[in-house]
Amino acid sequence: MKKLIIYFLFTHFCLGQLQFLPKSSGEVVNHKYYTLSYNETHEQANWVHYKLNQNFLSGTTKRHDRFRSDPLVSTKSADPYDYKGSGYDRGHLAPAGDMKYNNISMEESFFMSNMAPQSPNFNRGGWKKLESLVRDWGKNFEIYVTTAGVLSSNIIGKIGKNKVTIPSLFYKIIYSPDREIMIGFLMPNKKISNNLKSYVVTIDKIESITGIDFFSQLQDNIENKLESNLSVSDWNFD
Repeated sequence: MKKLIIYFLFTHFCLGQLQFLPKSSGEVVNHKYYTLSYNETHEQANWVHYKLNQNFLSGTTKRHDRFRSDPLVSTKSADPYDYKGSGYDRGHLAPAGDMKYNNISMEESFFMSNMAPQSPNFNRGGWKKLESLVRDWGKNFEIYVTTAGVLSSNIIGKIGKNKVTIPSLFYKIIYSPDREIMIGFLMPNKKISNNLKSYVVTIDKIESITGIDFFSQLQDNIENKLESNLSVSDWNFD
């Protein structure tokens, strides 16, 4: 009976993530606790997509910082040493703070396919604040999170022997199916001084600059309504 319960919980968390996957180019890689689309040209993800809720966030696994290449990327992912001496952080897309459920989820969060070069001021400042805010939302109601750097334009440069692209912008999209609300953020890869609300944009805007089709599985009328909405009133920023 115990094994059956464990199997149910495993499939509940893992298979649920496969809902609402974006449509884009790149190799789709399914890990147990998140899914990503890997862009070999830029040596990072076009998007990382995962589910977050109270049960998931109740985990107590400690962060361990064991960065390593992603064994499931067929073309091989970036290497931790690509970032050495670059002046950029190995910035999480699916943050370790969202992956405390068990040892597997924590291990997966440190695959290099889940990293992108981020300015230290950004990674440890505004981006960290946004991650914390998203966790607060996930504690109150189930959400799906889709996030990455913008790889289509405005590239700062490249780092490491694998020439990992440094995005100048990062996006994060949060969707609550139960509440039928959605919100998007677009933030520059530098020190964030303004309130997080000032970086809220429509999902239509994020789609236009990334070329990625988000939430296409939704009915057209619902998708169009949610992706064009710029209201922040449905989300608690306090």
